[in-house]
Amino acid sequence: MEQKTKLTVRINQRWVDNAKRYARRHNTTVTQIVSDFFRQLGMQDAHSAQTPVLQRMAGILPGDISIEEHREHLVEKYGG
Repeated sequence: MEQKTKLTVRINQRWVDNAKRYARRHNTTVTQIVSDFFRQLGMQDAHSAQTPVLQRMAGILPGDISIEEHREHLVEKYGG
């Protein structure tokens, strides 16, 4: 089981109230919302370079091609 700790954060009371209402409407807690958010932050770093679109695109252009050369290619291929 993961160790849990208490975190004190000072934010606008209106935001806290909004978060509590949101949590009630979605049958969860503010703690769970914040915990999920923090968990996602770590996952973004680990997966940001590994998105499916990026994986499909990786390596399709030669490493020495310039942006201008690529633009010229697109104009030739699709018209300008």
